[in-house]
Amino acid sequence: MRVYLVGYMGSGKSTLGRRLSEEMGIQFIDMDDYIEERNHKTIPQIFAEEGENVFREKERTALEELSKFTDVVVATGGGAPCFFDNMELMKKSGTTIFLNIDPEILAERLLDSKIDRPLIKGKSREELIAFINESLQKRLPFYKKAHLQLIKPDADTAELKKQLLNRKKIDTPGFK
Repeated sequence: MRVYLVGYMGSGKSTLGRRLSEEMGIQFIDMDDYIEERNHKTIPQIFAEEGENVFREKERTALEELSKFTDVVVATGGGAPCFFDNMELMKKSGTTIFLNIDPEILAERLLDSKIDRPLIKGKSREELIAFINESLQKRLPFYKKAHLQLIKPDADTAELKKQLLNRKKIDTPGFK
């Protein structure tokens, strides 16, 4: 089983991904960490040295590789579903889950975060909320293509596992 978590930065993809992978007894991969390991650079370094377009190509390559893994929960980068045909690739190769979190909550999480995020660096709270709302207007059409949507930031992983297994039974003839 392959599960892809999609949503805006700060939506909790990595946190939920770790909990869900533990609940399901399968591997967890944070796609940004995967890209950094493969390229021996941090995401901010890739953005600064090579630009966003090169980063998006590296992200696509990583996604193609991860789509061949079995029994894995993948926390994607916030923009991953919005470029190339990435969302379609994820939907064909696994189950996609959109973490739909309120922009105000996202802003608070991002302001509290110690992670270096190139797209929001140096923004005030008000600028950040405006940026999130503007970005979400562009990204929501991609995110909403996900198979499932979560609106609770503290999702119950046991219930989510049950939904995923039920979905797998429906989508896969002969699945036991």
